[in-house]
Amino acid sequence: MSNASLSAAAADLETATAEERVRWAVGKFGDSLVLTTSFGIQAAVMLHLVTQIAPKISVIFIDTGYLFPETYRFARDLTARLNLNLKKYAPASTAAEQEALSGKQWELGLDGLKRYNFINKVEPMDRALRELNASAWLAGLRRSQAGTREAVKAVQQQNKITKIHPIIDWDNRRVHQYLTAHELPYHPLWEEGYVSVGDWHSTSKLLDGMKEEDTRFGGLKRECGLHENTGRTDFSI
Repeated sequence: MSNASLSAAAADLETATAEERVRWAVGKFGDSLVLTTSFGIQAAVMLHLVTQIAPKISVIFIDTGYLFPETYRFARDLTARLNLNLKKYAPASTAAEQEALSGKQWELGLDGLKRYNFINKVEPMDRALRELNASAWLAGLRRSQAGTREAVKAVQQQNKITKIHPIIDWDNRRVHQYLTAHELPYHPLWEEGYVSVGDWHSTSKLLDGMKEEDTRFGGLKRECGLHENTGRTDFSI
């Protein structure tokens, strides 16, 4: 999209409903529109919302190899229930190979964590977008999730792709209302005190005195790189 078109769309979509944002994206980008999911705590909201409008949309799922067992079962069940057109992508090297050659990178400070995230999340996502010929991406970011997301717009450019965030202005209450109204489940670990779920080694329960963003990556950072304008970085295995 041109900068002028993007600015106009951003202004219009700020006051639109989540459904209107999805319909705009489907009408604008057609088959080059994709949806991503991590099968996280509230993933059922976006998966249901979008597939009610675009049932055959490609749903990208990045499997790092370090997900909770509950996440894999949750993914299996939601995929079957919503008849998702799931496209699973994995890192170019296995978890065992990475640990053999580089150790547990997530334990090596911020630089190690950035390297880990690039290899296991950013590179597979870049590959997915290329192979699916995607020009636009629907994502379930919400401003209330973290300080890093407070300024995110309903539609914006990230690197060379247009990102649309249908539920960007939803709070936890609105999410709960949607799940309840459509009889959709939270991730199983919600009942155990998790408010955000990613890799098992970099996710913790929400404890007293913590913010939601503190439950990921030991509080070192909130974003894994998938939702940042970082461009490509040349990390080798």
